[in-house]
Formats: sequence, C-alpha cells, structure tokens
Amino acid sequence: MRNLTATLFVLLSLAGCGGGGGGSGSPQLAAAWQSGVFQPATSFADKCAMPRTGVDPFNNNAPYPDRAGSVLDENNWLRSWTNDLYLWFDEVIDQDPANYSTALAYFDVLKTKALTPSGAKKDRFHFTYPTADWNNLANDGSQVSYGPQWAVVSSAPPRNVVVAYIDPGAIGAATDPTLLRGATVVSVDGEDLIKGSNFTTLNNGLFPVTAGESHTFGILDQGAASSRLVTLVSANVKLSPVMGVGTITPASGPGLIGYILFNNHLGNSESAMIDAISTLSKAGVTDLVLDIRYNGGGFLDVASEVAYMIAGAGPTTGRTFDLTKFNSKHPTIDPVNKFPITPMPFFSSSSTGQALPTLNLSRVFVLTGPDTCSASEAIINGLRGVNVGVIQIGSTTCGKPYGFYPQDNCGTTYFTIEFEGVNDMNIGEYADGFSPKNTPSTQFVGVLVPGCSVADDFTHQLGDSAEARLSQALAYRQNGGSCTVPASGFGKALRAQSSVDSGPYLPASPLRALTLPRRRS
Repeated sequence: MRNLTATLFVLLSLAGCGGGGGGSGSPQLAAAWQSGVFQPATSFADKCAMPRTGVDPFNNNAPYPDRAGSVLDENNWLRSWTNDLYLWFDEVIDQDPANYSTALAYFDVLKTKALTPSGAKKDRFHFTYPTADWNNLANDGSQVSYGPQWAVVSSAPPRNVVVAYIDPGAIGAATDPTLLRGATVVSVDGEDLIKGSNFTTLNNGLFPVTAGESHTFGILDQGAASSRLVTLVSANVKLSPVMGVGTITPASGPGLIGYILFNNHLGNSESAMIDAISTLSKAGVTDLVLDIRYNGGGFLDVASEVAYMIAGAGPTTGRTFDLTKFNSKHPTIDPVNKFPITPMPFFSSSSTGQALPTLNLSRVFVLTGPDTCSASEAIINGLRGVNVGVIQIGSTTCGKPYGFYPQDNCGTTYFTIEFEGVNDMNIGEYADGFSPKNTPSTQFVGVLVPGCSVADDFTHQLGDSAEARLSQALAYRQNGGSCTVPASGFGKALRAQSSVDSGPYLPASPLRALTLPRRRS
C-alpha cells in the first residue's frame, strides 16, 4: 500500500500504487508512432515484458493470459485503452509510447491536466495496484499493514502523522496494544518524520509492502512529555469495514441515536453493514450518525445498499441511486460489460438476495473528512437526490464523483477514470467535494451541505460521545439544527500540499478513493 500515499511526502511524483517513476526513459525501437491513430487495445492486451506463469487463484485457477511481449506492447495497450475508455480521453496529450521505459511511467502521463473550479487537479485518482494485492483487497479486504491506520494531517514540513485508529483485524505482532488514536509519529527507523528528508526511509516504514517487515517508530502518546520507541511488524491484515456500532441516549428529549463507524465498501463490508443496521433497527433508533471520515470508498452496490437501509423503501422505491455516464464514445452501452447503461437503483436486497433491514429515517448525520471519498460521497449524493436530509459534520470530502473498472494487464491492475455518476436529480458535480454549510471561505469549499465544520479530534477515541465531530452531531440534533462551536474543519490546507509535495492529492485513507461498479448483473 506504500505508493497509495507515498506522494504525500516529497519522495516521488508517482501516480499511485504499484510504483511508477515519473517522466520518460530510454526510447525503444518500434514501428513509427503516428499521433492520433490508435489500434484496438485488444491488439496489445496481455503482451507482457515479463509474462506471469501458472494459474490465477482469483479466476478459477485458469492459466494467466500473459504471452511474451515488450514494454512497448504494454504501453501501446495503455494508449489505446485510455483513448477508448478514459472519461476525458480528448484532454490527454498523445505521446509516443516508445519514449517511456516502463508501463507505469507511461500510465502516469495518460490523464487530463485540467483543473476543477477551485484549482485542484481534476484527475487526482489515477493509480495502479499489483494485481495480486488488489485481488486480496477487493475480495476479502486484506492488505499488508501494521494495524494502526495513519492520518496524514500535514505532509509538508513540519509534518504531522498520527494514529487514526487501530484496526482490530491486525494479528500477532502486526500491532502494539499500547498504541491509541492520536499518538503522533515523530520518527521512522531513526529518521525525523517532522522535518527529515530521507523520504525512502519514511515511506518504507510507514507503508510496508510485504508481510514480515520490521520498523521502529518514535511515538509521542497523547499527554506524554517524551516519545518512546515502538517496533511494528507488518502482516496481512484483514481490514474491519465496521468497527463501531452502538446507541446513544440523548441528553434530553425522546429518541435513541445510532452510531456506526464505517471504514470501507470492500471485502465483507456488505455483511458487516447489514449486521450493523439490523442491530440498530432492533434497538429502535430514531436517528443515525454514520462515521465515514476514513472511508475511501469501494463498491457502488454496497453504497446503494447502505443508502437504502438508512432511508427505507418510502423515498427510494423506483428511484435512481446512481447513473453512470461514460465518455462521448459510449453514450448508451457500458463499454466494459457491454450491457445497456441503466440507472443503479437503491438495492433493497443484498448481492445474495437477502432482504435488507431498514431504519426508515428521513435524515442522517454523516461525519466526514478529506478521506471521505468516492463511494462514500455517493451515499451522500444518492440520498440528497431523493430528498433524504444529510447533515454533514466535519470537513470537506475528497471530491470524486467518478469511478472505474479495475483492469489487469501483465500483473498490474490499472485504475483510470471511466465514468461519472449522477443521482436521481441528475446531479453529480462535486469534484471539489461536499462541505458543511458554515465552512469558512478561507478553507477548501465544495458543494455546501447543512451541517457544521469541525476538525478531527484525535484526543478522543472514535465513537466517544465527547469526540468533537460526534459531539457536534449530537448538539446539532439537540439544538434544532444550529452549530454550537466555531467552524474548525480543514480542507484547503491539505489540498494545497499537493503542490508542495510534487504529486497529486491523494487521500490518506488506506483504500484510496475507490468507486467501483456494481458486482451484480
């Protein structure tokens, strides 16, 4: 997972996971390149410089399709594939694929250079995964990790990296039971994290690539006068999509408030959210706080199910949760699955046909931050499209109304923006994110949503009713819709770091801005 967030430091100008290296390399001998002339991507698919051998365990143990080829073949495949499917294909500068010595370096330039209305890069979500790693993450939610999930509060010196939470899926020596949310990382393997310049050491330690790596961290615990050394050993950690489910009795008045900490839409997230909503439905909650501040996204069908379980059948029956729109070459047929493009409904049953429990709420409180991305934002947009009230407490979300079909070629899975999504009101323009209504103009501001701007509170554990964002949600409910603390959320500063750190803005979430199409036919 290292390269998902490596660009948060001034280490590299990579496009995303899987490495890459910027710029051009040594030219290769090839047939003359002709700008604007494209062969079908199938002409180059699976022609690999280093073909895989054996069988694919995620495809019924079928032999890998790879055959002998070259880097130029891989680059030509990327060029034609991008020209066919990339949402903004007509904004990509066509460059000679023979001038790039690796497929990852070439992929890095196959994207638009356009900006959003705020001046952010329109495509901040262009990345890759080693295919084996992606399959593990997508199918069972596992990744190489320590257990602590880092929050990169500031990536530019003086840097600030803290423990956001400890994933309970961490096993064995993967984590330290004394680590708690809010502990600050001050050094990595002896290198000063706050102002140090050995970015290789910092990134290798923070974001291990393989299980069994051992790294030593200087940790300053909350309230401690001095730091201590903690050695963490990486392991294959099965991420917990739902970490906290509970109820809160309001300080006064009727009702019961439910709380869910929802961290991803992958692996077993569907069953975990069904269990969580079922528990709260049986408890009879009258309001819900959905904590998605660290939820980087995932499968859209899971997002649709979550939205349905919140609102119930009343406002959602026969309505559109999300309609995908591809580029101008594909106005009516999904170019990947070849089916007619049809709206994704609010799914009332699971992918296995199980009827979903519901809360039947007319509103929901969402706790958000810059790592709230993609499928998580689709929940907000989808519910707003059917007039279910969304009250946003926190800071501006990442801004990704786009998605992609993961595509493997030669052992690398590529993610290039292929579609944008709109809700039942045909609204999907939130490339600068969603922002609580009182967000100061000095901060990064997206589409304004009722709610309160509140900074992340690392002095309290997630789910603690005294934690600033949860506390403000409870107060907003109690006080009839007014914010009781000064606006303190952030957004602009985090986005601005992209220029300082010579890379695109990447959410600090370990799942990295995923919006994936439905898993059902």
